[in-house]
Amino acid sequence: MENSSQQTKKLQKALVVEDNGDMSLLLDIMLNGKEVELDHVKNLLAAKEYLDKEQPSVVILDNKLPDGFGIDFINYIKKKYPAIKIIMISGYDASAEDVALENGADIFLQKPFTREKLFQSMMGLLNYN
Repeated sequence: MENSSQQTKKLQKALVVEDNGDMSLLLDIMLNGKEVELDHVKNLLAAKEYLDKEQPSVVILDNKLPDGFGIDFINYIKKKYPAIKIIMISGYDASAEDVALENGADIFLQKPFTREKLFQSMMGLLNYN
């Protein structure tokens, strides 16, 4: 029996709450190989169900979703799961930034954003250097 002494770094989990398949794929591509395991859901109800079972380190949360606004979901996450960090993404309304941050989002990214900005935001929240 071989004793593996390889450093096995546990991947941090992140939940993407985004109803646009192209944007979900883009986020996968942008964060591929970045020490993060992404899971995806397409609406707030699915996000609640996911959070009941899993505790990701970060939630990447779109604002405009089929069953409500991500901006209103921030309070739910912060009250029930205070350790989870939130990156709010929105292309819908630039004025959402102030409300998102006031509601408890850790970072707000206006669409379109760069790969570097997303990566820096994610790694900063996960305390990677």
